[in-house]
Amino acid sequence: MPFELLIGLRYLKAKRKSTFISIITFISTAGVALGVMALIVVLAVMTGFEDDLKEKILGTNAHVVVTSNGAAMDNYRPIMEQLKKLKGVQAATPFIYNQVMLSSGKNVSGVVLRGIDVVTDQQVTRLSKTIVEGSLEDIDNFTFKSGDTLPGLMVGKELAKHLGLFLGDKVNVISPTGNLTPLGMMPRMKQFRITGIFNTGMFEYDSTLAYVSLRQAQQFFDLDDTVTGIQLKVADVYHTGDLVRVINSTMGRSYSARDWMQMNKNILFALKTEKVVMFIILTLIVLVAAFGIASTLFMVVMEKTRDIAILKSMGATSGSIMKIFILEGLIIGIIGTVAGVSSGLLIARNLEPIISFIQKVTGQDFFSKDIYYLDHFPSLVVQSDVVLISITAVLISFLATIYPAWQASRMLPAEALRYE
Repeated sequence: MPFELLIGLRYLKAKRKSTFISIITFISTAGVALGVMALIVVLAVMTGFEDDLKEKILGTNAHVVVTSNGAAMDNYRPIMEQLKKLKGVQAATPFIYNQVMLSSGKNVSGVVLRGIDVVTDQQVTRLSKTIVEGSLEDIDNFTFKSGDTLPGLMVGKELAKHLGLFLGDKVNVISPTGNLTPLGMMPRMKQFRITGIFNTGMFEYDSTLAYVSLRQAQQFFDLDDTVTGIQLKVADVYHTGDLVRVINSTMGRSYSARDWMQMNKNILFALKTEKVVMFIILTLIVLVAAFGIASTLFMVVMEKTRDIAILKSMGATSGSIMKIFILEGLIIGIIGTVAGVSSGLLIARNLEPIISFIQKVTGQDFFSKDIYYLDHFPSLVVQSDVVLISITAVLISFLATIYPAWQASRMLPAEALRYE
């Protein structure tokens, strides 16, 4: 063992008369551990929320959407086949997108009506997995108990609650873009039957979306055999930007492709920014602990003045003296980082039972499912985040040791021993 490391380890144990220094050392170590633990837990929660949100977005939306710049797409079948041949594309499905009003006799609500191909849509989106009542197939072919064959309509859980709709109820769909008559423009209206209710876990989707079959949408909006666009499923959802660029360059100006990140960039940017800001703010805890490390080293240098003078008289260089105190501060930082990482991982990976226990003890429901739309408390530990936090904590601890160690290395033996 190098003598610098040996002496640095010995200096961590204060003498009986200098118990205060050992207490300060313990507090500094605990400060680093607390900061690292807080960073790991908070970033795990932020990452969990972000991952949960992405899952919900991708559960309703496709990875890439190709449209005809606002116009109806009439030759969508050959375009679908062309798009499916592109590298990374796994499946494709056509869709129709329009705004309508739903009237249940009890209430009225403006919604976005989507016409989907039931067979191919299940290959692209996860809509079928969000259905809590009924089934996706029923919107294409449904016969009610009374024998009528009204076309099926699937609505979100919040929309059904707002309109007072249940499975099997009738609802009127009204389109503002109607037919021209001698009395003027008359809105289109058609009666549908609720054949399914879905719950994506996002209030915006569950309160504003409704689905019908592609054939029924084409008939209702008088679109013949045209669609609004084509949805694509890709192999890697985090590298859709390259595919969008390829589609936009090969398909020409008549068509436009957008990926799910572009369509939800505001909320994704907000989450990313919040995560970065939280990292910066919580790093201040580690900085405060670093001041504790620096204070500890200053006190140790003052206490070990005689030892430093003797070491220098015996031939120790200024570099060796500096190493002793740098290593002492680094040991404090590393021990604190290891303790913080261990406790942070333990809490982050068991956060849901910990929250449940606290709620049971206090009797308070901190995260109501009705308000926060969470069926579980998301927490996801990312290895790169843990590595970054650990390196940051050790680096801050190292920087805190430089000035006290430099001061110790500048000490002259004669001056140090003058009053001994």
